[in-house]
Amino acid sequence: MRPLPYLKTGLCASALLLAPAISLANMGNTATTYGLLPTDIASAQALSMFNTQVSTTYYNPAYLAHSTKSELTAGLMYAEHNLKADSQQFGTYTVQDDPTQQVLLGLKADLSDLTEVGQPMYLGVMIGSEKFGDELLAFGSRTDADGQYFNYGRQPLFLSIGVGTHIWRGLDIGLGTKVTLKSEASLVANTNLAGETSYEQLNVSAKPVIRPIISMNFDWEETFCPDAKCWYDGLETAFAFKGYSASSVSVQANTVIPGTIPDPGLFIDIATIDSYQPNIYTLGMQLKRDTWRVGLAVEMQEWSALEDELKNDTVKNNLGLEFDDIVIPRIGAEYYLNDTFTLTGGVAFEESPLANDVNPEVNYLDADRTVIGLGMSATFDHVYGLKHPLRLDFGYQYHLMDKREFRIVSSQPTALNDDVVETAGDVNVFAGSISMQF
Repeated sequence: MRPLPYLKTGLCASALLLAPAISLANMGNTATTYGLLPTDIASAQALSMFNTQVSTTYYNPAYLAHSTKSELTAGLMYAEHNLKADSQQFGTYTVQDDPTQQVLLGLKADLSDLTEVGQPMYLGVMIGSEKFGDELLAFGSRTDADGQYFNYGRQPLFLSIGVGTHIWRGLDIGLGTKVTLKSEASLVANTNLAGETSYEQLNVSAKPVIRPIISMNFDWEETFCPDAKCWYDGLETAFAFKGYSASSVSVQANTVIPGTIPDPGLFIDIATIDSYQPNIYTLGMQLKRDTWRVGLAVEMQEWSALEDELKNDTVKNNLGLEFDDIVIPRIGAEYYLNDTFTLTGGVAFEESPLANDVNPEVNYLDADRTVIGLGMSATFDHVYGLKHPLRLDFGYQYHLMDKREFRIVSSQPTALNDDVVETAGDVNVFAGSISMQF
């Protein structure tokens, strides 16, 4: 009978492999952890609500109506993690150094001529894929005896679609969606104690889960002072709501072992979520002049709702995880060197939503962090072979983790069990993109 525990573990692991590719577990996602395009990364997302590029599809779809130009964008993002923990018993060890590697594609198009209504309408589509496209559906959820970082890891498929339109002079509204997948897998088989199966039945399915994005943008100059000089010229405000989302997997496995476990057999049910994004409420403001613009964004992230989501998570439920709602301030600026080159910079302070310092078995590590961004863009109006301008963007972002102590608790036989560790490390993010207007 000794092989049974190993059989159960093996069956569980095999069933999980039916779901999207397993990777490092985390509760972050590309857009909120780092930013999408280089301009978002360089401004620490402070200017993302007023970005004329296609990434505004996610941050503020109303701003799609701000520019009538269509645009096709392709980009790459690479995040290098150097996340460590300082153990009181065993010194410093690396918790995570596996990079995030994203390929990003975006399309912005003017749909105004598709109908006879005459209402201006602008579409945006933003897609991101992990491992430069090799891992379209990266997924991970696990317990960890040595600790795992809460926000960082492989980022699953990112998909956001939105539309923006003019409502009144200076007032635009936008509607969008963020799409995640809910995957289900079932495995039924007969097996022996060596794990060899027969009479297998295997089913895998995945369906999209659509979460809303609603936004509004208000241009003070265009509304109140379109024909004269006013003190609020160049002032814009915006509000956006992004509904919560998560990638999830449900696995049901059943096996019969003749002579040992008769019909109906051994049942294993696993349900877990990953890459969770809470409800996010964002208020942004921008002041723009001839050679510069400054933006401020304040967003509230409703992480406390994750506690209810984890009640049905068989990997992380009932393990002491508690979360606080947090407020993140962001400030960024752009300076136009000339008609071609623009410099971008930004800074944000992100508080950790993880409330408790002890969460047994899962052992999440997280801390407050300061995010600093810097980047440059170049727009070339006349490129040989192209009728329209070509834009190149480069962005860099640095995450500095604060120090915070956690108690590692695990029932697994590990040297770090019941140890106290302190968070340490940083993250470097590099991004580049090319955009063609038409």
